[in-house]
Amino acid sequence: MSQQQNQLKQQVAAAALKYIDEGMILGVGTGSTVNCLIDLLPQIKLKGAVASSQVTQDKLEALGIEVMDLNYVGELDLYIDGADEVNPNLQLIKGGGGALTREKIVAAASKQFICMVDESKWVTQLGREFPVPIEVLPQARSYVARELVKLGGEPVYREGFVTDYGNVILDTYQLDIDSASEMEQILNNIVGVVCNGIFAANQADTLLIAKQSGVETLKR
Repeated sequence: MSQQQNQLKQQVAAAALKYIDEGMILGVGTGSTVNCLIDLLPQIKLKGAVASSQVTQDKLEALGIEVMDLNYVGELDLYIDGADEVNPNLQLIKGGGGALTREKIVAAASKQFICMVDESKWVTQLGREFPVPIEVLPQARSYVARELVKLGGEPVYREGFVTDYGNVILDTYQLDIDSASEMEQILNNIVGVVCNGIFAANQADTLLIAKQSGVETLKR
């Protein structure tokens, strides 16, 4: 990561901090931009947090922030996360870090989803540059891969990686995502798929995008 890109990540994390109220239980995402936000969280007195990955949980607990089980918390007021790609409809591709299923669960359980990115993540159409990560039950890996090929995709097994739920990931290139909502549903309907990295049903409500000129805010 370049120093310039790291500065943009820190800039957008600082902007996201302003949306967090003291005393709330915050949904916290996963990734390098989120790590910048986590470093700032001790400035705010949170009641607790719900983590979207074990990596995030470990970082939060190391700062003395209580991590809570979503099953006992109920609906969250706010979830903040990054993205690998975002389009003008604020639909996303996520899962580069492999936490897509937990991320999508926490996003679905939150009243508001704020996504923070640097300008390199902005695209006109999802999936042209970044593959769609798909979490798959291990025994279904080959079957799902064949189904993805039928859709025009080029699935690549993420070797040496296991998700928090014990599953594998197929990073799938060349999917024609004219409609993110439609493709998200098609992928979910393949037997053996646990979750996919297209966030259309759970798109961002607010996008904070860090540019050289400052942080721009977009709302859907």
